[in-house]
This record gives sequence, C-alpha cells and structure tokens, in this order.
Amino acid sequence: MSNHQEYMQRAIELSIENVKNGGGPFGAVIVKNDKILAEGFNQVTTNNDPTAHAEVTAIRNASKNLGNFDLSGCTIYTSCEPCPMCLGAIYWAKIDTMYYGNTKKDADKIGFSDDFIYQEIDKPIHERSLKSIPLMNAEAFKAFKLWQDTDEKIEY
Repeated sequence: MSNHQEYMQRAIELSIENVKNGGGPFGAVIVKNDKILAEGFNQVTTNNDPTAHAEVTAIRNASKNLGNFDLSGCTIYTSCEPCPMCLGAIYWAKIDTMYYGNTKKDADKIGFSDDFIYQEIDKPIHERSLKSIPLMNAEAFKAFKLWQDTDEKIEY
C-alpha cells in the first residue's frame, strides 16, 4: 500500500469512527513531509458549529500545530470531495494537493447536497435566496484603506 493510500485510509477511518460516535461521515488528514500533521472529522452536530466540517477542522488543527496559517507544502486527504466552504478553506490555506474518496454525487445520494450553494454562488447577489443588503460601505471601507496603507501587515 502506498503512503497516499495509507493517508486516505486514515481519513476514511476517521469518517467511519465519527459515524459510530454520532457524527457525520467525513474525515480528513493533512500531511507534510510525509508525516501526518493534523486530522479532522465532522463536528457540526457535536459542536453545534455549521463550519466544523472535517476539512476545516483539519486545517485549524494543522495551522495550530504548524504555528502558521500558510499550509503550503501540505497535502490533504479527505474522505469526500469538499463542499464549497471547505474547498475555499483549502485554497485559502494554500494546500498544494488534495486527494478525495467519495464524490459530490455520492454525498448527494445520502442527503449531503451542496449543489444549491454552487447554484447560489453563480447568481447575481440580488437574485440569491439569502437577502444581501449593502449597508455603510463608506464607513466599512475605512478598515480596507487602513489595511492598504499599513506597511506592518501580514499578507495572506
């Protein structure tokens, strides 16, 4: 068995263990320099946190363990193709490579559909089901201006 298969097997094991403990069927492992840096599993219902998906949890743990928000040089193994939120987090973390087990279609078949989010993202903001109302743009922009003009910032 290759290392890739071993890491994926661990992500799958985490997903199975999580179901047995009352959680969702998702697990993820982040690897750097051929060592597991962090693991994560779905904790949405156990933590009452809609953002506590396996991939996000693994990214949080990896960033903490590394002491850095930049996970360049890392690989993520996830038991299922990520939802839009997790995919965005993977990109923001700058993870180099992703391996996944189940597909979006597999997840959809058991009631985990994220297709509506992809459809919503493609719509103009005023046509989305989430009411989105601009408010106090000029005041809010002050923080952006301050960020833009600050030399002592950590870009990400």
